[in-house]
Parts: sequence; C-alpha cells; structure tokens
Amino acid sequence: MLNLDFSLLNWQLVNNFILKGLWFSINLTVVATLGGIFLGTLLALMRLSGKGFLAFPAALYVNGMRSIPKVMMILWVFLLVPLLIGRPIGAEYSAYATFIVFEAAYFSEIMRAGIQSIPRGQMHAGQALGMTYRQNMRLVILPQAFRNMLPVLLTETIILFQDTSLVYAIGAYDLLKGFETAGKNYGRPIEMYLAATLLYFVICYSLSRLVKRLHQKIAIIR
Repeated sequence: MLNLDFSLLNWQLVNNFILKGLWFSINLTVVATLGGIFLGTLLALMRLSGKGFLAFPAALYVNGMRSIPKVMMILWVFLLVPLLIGRPIGAEYSAYATFIVFEAAYFSEIMRAGIQSIPRGQMHAGQALGMTYRQNMRLVILPQAFRNMLPVLLTETIILFQDTSLVYAIGAYDLLKGFETAGKNYGRPIEMYLAATLLYFVICYSLSRLVKRLHQKIAIIR
C-alpha cells in the first residue's frame, strides 16, 4: 500500500503555494466568463441578424473554435502570438486571451439558443411600440434570454473553471500548478495531486448544487 502522508497539508503550505494558484484560476474564470459572454452575445446577434456578411464569419468563427482542442489553442496563442507582435506576452496573458476567444464560441451558442427561446411575439410587440432592432434586443429580448440561460451559463462557467488547469501546459501558475509545486518541494506529489482532485471536486460540486437550486427557483418564477 502507498505510504501516504497528508499531515503536510497545513496553512503554511496553503498560503505559500495554493492560494496564489487558486486566485489566478478564479480570476481567469471570471474574466473569461465576462469576456466570453460579451463576445459570445455579439456573435449570436451576428448569426441571428439574417445578413450573410455578418452571419457567415460568425458561424465560421464559432464552428472553427469548437473544432479545436482548447489546449492546442492555448499553445498556439502562447507560441505564435509573440512571433506576430515581436515580443512575449507571458503565460498569464496568453491564458486570458485564449479563454476569452475560445469560450466566446460556446457562450455564443448558449446565447443564440436563449434568444431563439423567446417568443417572436415579444419582438413584434417591441416593434409595435416603435423600438428599433437594437432597442428591442437590449430592453426586451436579451434580458429574458439571460434569465432563461442563466443556469446553462453558470454550468459552462463551472466547466471553464475545471479547464483552467489546462494552462499548466504553458507554465501559468494556476491551482493545479500550486499543488504540483508544493508536491515537488515537499517530495509528496501523490498526496498533492489527490488533494488537488478533492479541492476541484468540492468547488465544482458545490457550485453545481447552487446552479441546480437557482434553476429550480427560475422554474418556479416561470
């Protein structure tokens, strides 16, 4: 049997190695979610605009991004962007840029489904009141779409948090990197990887339970 020793999991270890990585993972999740939703909403509106010069490039972007492994995109941005701009951008900024542009494709599909779930009568009612297309979307359609898609958006955010561990491939100091560094310093990598697994599970499971409760409340409101 493995001679496991978890006694080294104390506040000093957490403070020295884990908190920095946890903060970066949370920060990356929040920034990528907000940026991805903003860009994804624009892409969804372009695809629903009915204009080919807007819908085609948006569809090409979404389908292209969803066909590429995320870790491959992380490596491309980290390795190729410095060659294009003539200077390195660092692992952290590479992670932020990659997650925003990559997650935008997934949030776009969520938002497109949310917008299409709104009855067309809502759009017609706004037009009858003299609203422009932009006003209709901003004041009538999008608020309802966000409410309908909120549980799905939060679920995608949980998946995004799990995927932050992929920045390990370019050396960014995320939550997993913190545990790995602690494992190397203390000579206990197995214990650290097991602890990382447990922490990821606790965080994601807790958030998924909150999303489930939120979904139930939204269903009651409807």
